[in-house]
Amino acid sequence: MHSAQHSFGSAYASLDDPAFIPKYRAACFCGAVRYEVSADPVDAKICHCKACQALHGAPMQWAAIFHKHQVRFTAGLEQLRFYHSEQGLNERILPCKVSCKHCGTPLADEGRRMWLAFPSLFDFGPAGEVPEPFRPTCHIFYAQRALDIIDPLPKWAGHKGHSARL
Repeated sequence: MHSAQHSFGSAYASLDDPAFIPKYRAACFCGAVRYEVSADPVDAKICHCKACQALHGAPMQWAAIFHKHQVRFTAGLEQLRFYHSEQGLNERILPCKVSCKHCGTPLADEGRRMWLAFPSLFDFGPAGEVPEPFRPTCHIFYAQRALDIIDPLPKWAGHKGHSARL
């Protein structure tokens, strides 16, 4: 499996890396694609942009952000489907959307340097209690929101720290 792992990219951890200790595990709906992360997310946010709304079929998308070296695939690399929304191509041109070919579950947004994972795909144990580092710190692209969200989190018109705070 590790040869296929390396074909996904050297930025990611490999299965034969003894220093990689899984902290959390995630899988698509059908279980064909599985991956692990070795750390808490760098940040977590809720995105309200029109692209996320359309691609997720939901009013917003919740993402937990990891460095690529904190992510390793344990199953299903051959089941990954990529979509580069800017050019409308099913190719792995970064940044891109990553989903399972079999069940269609959106798995993550792959950025140039980061893996934006969807926390609802993680197994947080029998109680399902979301760990604090996965809890959103802000709303981004809130100017494009489909629904008003009443919570104390900062709401940014666009990207966090690079747009007007609403």
